[in-house]
Parts: sequence; C-alpha cells; structure tokens
Amino acid sequence: MAMSGGSDDGQPMMDINTTPLIDVMLVLLIMFIITIPIQTHAVKVDLPVNDPNQKQPAIDPVKNKVSIDPTGAIFWNGTPVDRVRLQQYLEQSVTMNPEPELHFQPDPKAKYEVVDQVLAVIKRSNVTKLGFIGNEQYYNDF
Repeated sequence: MAMSGGSDDGQPMMDINTTPLIDVMLVLLIMFIITIPIQTHAVKVDLPVNDPNQKQPAIDPVKNKVSIDPTGAIFWNGTPVDRVRLQQYLEQSVTMNPEPELHFQPDPKAKYEVVDQVLAVIKRSNVTKLGFIGNEQYYNDF
C-alpha cells in the first residue's frame, strides 16, 4: 500500500520508492567487483644467459667510443687498436643500418698529431654521427 504524500487530499502517492532499488544495485555492484578475478599482466621474455667466456662484438650497434690515452695509444670501445684496425671497424660501422654513434674522447695530454691522425681516419671512413666527449674539461683553458 502506498502512503500519503503528506498532503491531506487523501490521494495515494504515485511515485515509486527507488531507495530499495538503489540499495540492491549497490550490493550487486560490490559483489560483482569482489568476484572479478585479479588480472595479471605478464610479459614473457627470454633473457640471455650471461656467459663470461662469450666474446663481445667489436662493433656496438648503438654507439662506439674511440679514445686516445696520453701515450698516444688508440682504443676502440676500450680495446687497443692501430689505425688500420680502426679504419676497418669504422667502415663496418658505417654500413650498419642505422649507423651507430661514434664518441671521440682524446685525453687532454694526448699529442695533437695523434688526435689529428685519428680524426683524419674518421673523416676518410665517412662517419656521419660523430660526437666529441669530454670537451667540458677544457672550458677553463680559454
């Protein structure tokens, strides 16, 4: 039976009582949220096994570093090389797609003649991505 709307006209109230409907909907929503299985997102990746005996590639496909120490020795990614081997590595790296960056870092005490010769080798190999590393160490000299 419907109750009177508060007026004394004696007419029954024609609006539906939505409070129980909302309560039931909230209970159903909470039950639905609780019963949803927890979703686990897993990406299966086969990681390489670290083998200390494995030889590292001479040319890194991302970036390579040519450095010169104070005695004039030339290093390719930390391995000592001569100018001929440096030229071979540079020619191989230029043919890679995309071409890896070449970072050039001479020691401040290295002879200019050796640095100039290495830069000539780099220029002859047509390297397009070249960056000088360590120039900030000279900012107080000038």
